[in-house]
Amino acid sequence: MKKKQILPDVLFEVSWEVCNMVGGIYTVLSTKAKTVQEKLNDNLLFIGPDLWKDKTNPLFVEDTTLHSDWVKDINNKKEVHVRIGRWKIPGKPLVILVDFEACWNNKDAIYTWMWNNHGVDSLHGYGDYDESSMFSYAAGKVAESFYTYYKLQNKNVAYHAHEWMTGMGALYLQVTQPKIATLFTTHATSVGRSIAGNYKPLYDCLPGFFGDQMAEELNVQSKHSIEKCTANAVDCFTTVSEITAIEANQLLECKADVVVKNGFENDFVPKGPKFTVARNKAKRKLIEVAEKVLGTTLDDDTLIVGTSGRYELKNKGLDVFVDAINALANNKNLKRDILAYIFVPAWVGEARQDLKYRLLQDKIESAPLKQPFITHWLHQMDHDDILSMMQERGIDNSQESKVKLIFVPCYLDGKDGIFNMKYYDLLIGQDITVYPSYYEPWGYTPLESIAFKIPTITTNLSGFGRWSQTTHYNKGLEDGVVVLDRTDTNYSEVVNEVQNTILEYSKLERKEVNRIRNRASLLADRALWKEFISAYYEAYTIAFQNRDKRLHKLK
Repeated sequence: MKKKQILPDVLFEVSWEVCNMVGGIYTVLSTKAKTVQEKLNDNLLFIGPDLWKDKTNPLFVEDTTLHSDWVKDINNKKEVHVRIGRWKIPGKPLVILVDFEACWNNKDAIYTWMWNNHGVDSLHGYGDYDESSMFSYAAGKVAESFYTYYKLQNKNVAYHAHEWMTGMGALYLQVTQPKIATLFTTHATSVGRSIAGNYKPLYDCLPGFFGDQMAEELNVQSKHSIEKCTANAVDCFTTVSEITAIEANQLLECKADVVVKNGFENDFVPKGPKFTVARNKAKRKLIEVAEKVLGTTLDDDTLIVGTSGRYELKNKGLDVFVDAINALANNKNLKRDILAYIFVPAWVGEARQDLKYRLLQDKIESAPLKQPFITHWLHQMDHDDILSMMQERGIDNSQESKVKLIFVPCYLDGKDGIFNMKYYDLLIGQDITVYPSYYEPWGYTPLESIAFKIPTITTNLSGFGRWSQTTHYNKGLEDGVVVLDRTDTNYSEVVNEVQNTILEYSKLERKEVNRIRNRASLLADRALWKEFISAYYEAYTIAFQNRDKRLHKLK
């Protein structure tokens, strides 16, 4: 018998990345919002940090007419300060931005309360721990204020916290407002990410890793503590993929109630003739910048290969990408020119003035720029991992080589000074992408790639890679997604497979390439939010059912 679905009357969705574009969670929330709004309308309220103060947040439009009496009431109490408005994303959902400055005065008392009520260890917090915790606690206070002001005690109200940075708010509400159902999603465990990033064998040794012990060894005790306490305390604990659920079960000692896969909306993908125009524009720009950097003309048939994501050399497989491109440069079977790009934000300084000058000129210089492998200067370039790896491998983009590799170390926000185009506007011009991740709870980058009809290479250590293997589109390159088998010990084999896949693709006729591109797009359609949102509805139902059980025990 099918269980009755229970949806929230009011849903607070809380994340550090609300109106704050940092990483993949921003994509999750900003693309999911419109689908959830169809059910809840303005009873979906996002809560995020107000980090902009006196500056203008380009993602937020304040609207002082919204809940104005409540805003006045909470701000007069001076525990927190809020602004309310609309998030500038599809659907324009209602959002509350929280200035949590006043919470710093009570930091020790807040941490003591968390220890006494939930056993959260904040003694070892450092870096972003304090700031995230103060925001999280403040977000809980905001939800509580809204809940009591509007007398929502007889409504089904849910509070959904994303990642360890928002756990304290959920824990606070479970004690102070127990009728609010709490949900928590871990997108990646702090200990798992640390194990992988420190070059320890996460997968072979996972059954033997004890989360508390590894957190101490890797100096992430406090982040792990809040994450573990929240996962085990909330009414519904979720992860974004099966692979993360396995990791959380071992390291957080908590079994996920539901796996909520990350969907997306494809309304940002141009349709019909606009697609071709956008692709041609992007391709021209990618080739133009490369020609100015390299001081040479590139053939129109040059295969453009790209990778992108957070700057985690091992976890994101950036090291694999560099080695695979280097291997291609030395492959005698390669007949086609290849232009490879790494789009990964680093500690960027400024756009290269010499490159900016060249881009203003119509002619192509006959000599490369000094250091012809980077578009923006970095702070401490001698210590950059990608540049160091390129140097160690002898990658210098000599004119004799059929393969060129260029590092773009900045956010592509349309104002970078070189491309002056946004990420998606450049992604569409690439021919094939590579994301050979070692640690990737989901993996939006390959999913975004195929949405733009660009075949992609990923691994079975990514949530997206594993999901794609469960679909009918799992035949490899001919279906537009190559999922490589990656383990703790087969680095060289993965490098070789990436090289061979790009080489194979470079030899295909246009008709076969178009067929592959269309197959990739069809798979992307299987990952739209309308296909994945039901898991969230299941999570809400479980949360309310477990809340009722919890309340019954309190009687």
